[in-house]
Amino acid sequence: MHLLELIKTIKNRREALQVTQEGLAALSGVGLRTLKQFESGKGNPTLSTLQKISDVLGMEVCLKIKNVKHTK
Repeated sequence: MHLLELIKTIKNRREALQVTQEGLAALSGVGLRTLKQFESGKGNPTLSTLQKISDVLGMEVCLKIKNVKHTK
């Protein structure tokens, strides 16, 4: 998933649940500044930060291995 799509998905979920940025920061233990930077596309959150945010929003972080074609 592209970063901008991830940001949009998380922000939409937060808004659908009617959770403010302040509320999400408090519930997840992620700093408000970090959360605001992430949602504005200026931050680069760690996997741990994404996990904390997604847990509160009832989401799951999954990693997939890409199908990469090798060239010879």
